[in-house]
Amino acid sequence: MKIGFLFPGQGSQSLGMGEDLYNFYDEIREIYKKVNQILGIDVVNLTFSSSEEELSQTKNTQIAIFTMSLGILEVLKKNGIEANNLAGLSLGEYTALEYGGALDFETAVKIVEKRGEIMQNNIPDGNWQMAGVLALSDSDVEKACKMVTKGFVAPANYNCPGQVVVSGDEEGIAEITEIAKELGAKKVSPIKTYGPFHTEKLEIASEKLRLELEKIDINIPNKIVYKNINSEKYEKSDNMIDILAKHVKSPVHFSRIIQNMIDDGVDTFIEIGPGKILTSLVKRVSRDVKLININDKESLEQAIFELKEIK
Repeated sequence: MKIGFLFPGQGSQSLGMGEDLYNFYDEIREIYKKVNQILGIDVVNLTFSSSEEELSQTKNTQIAIFTMSLGILEVLKKNGIEANNLAGLSLGEYTALEYGGALDFETAVKIVEKRGEIMQNNIPDGNWQMAGVLALSDSDVEKACKMVTKGFVAPANYNCPGQVVVSGDEEGIAEITEIAKELGAKKVSPIKTYGPFHTEKLEIASEKLRLELEKIDINIPNKIVYKNINSEKYEKSDNMIDILAKHVKSPVHFSRIIQNMIDDGVDTFIEIGPGKILTSLVKRVSRDVKLININDKESLEQAIFELKEIK
């Protein structure tokens, strides 16, 4: 058995996520306490008791998801469950980098908060939307984007075969919805994120994030972490600052990441954090791998039981 950890990103959040984990595990409460102390904000209240609207603000969503995933990791470590192959969707790459030793805990917490703040505060004027295009090839989605004439739209996330998320303005999304259906798309579904993320429209955010990244210590991870921008592993020659700065304005190649992990021998994928989005995406890439999703106390206990039995 070769385990790969996967970490979700923005869009997986829900109010109250992880509350049962927080109430049961001392290790998880300690992670939330440390994040609160580092940032001076009440992540517990934000995650469990605020509102869907407040939690869905980019600056809040990212740190809330990040904290929950780190808490679960602590319990897994205590039970001897670890992985050497890591990947995350967008924000989730930062969780992978922290776990993989590229960022120390405090630095990771601070840069994730700063990233969310920069992404939220540097969205260009416009009514921006994201949508998932289902049952079209990557090339057909790219073709559909180029056919749009009334607004802006571009591929943002290559999630799995037959599912690409596009990002754009209201006119662009409306137009590509019709074009995609004409090309054979089964459905075009809106996604609960509110910005042209992972497109050229975040150029200013990218440059501001670069300035923040230049202030911190980032190392090449000591575990295998796959890059969103090209699906390849981080190498010693990589410019980490450049990669992470480009990350917010470049498409996420998640589908290729999963295939690369499988090609590298990963046969058991564990999604760690809120929701089940990544688990469903992996299933679309391959049905020959074992899938485990950890997003609450029951699923964490079941995962520990299953993995210890296998070991």
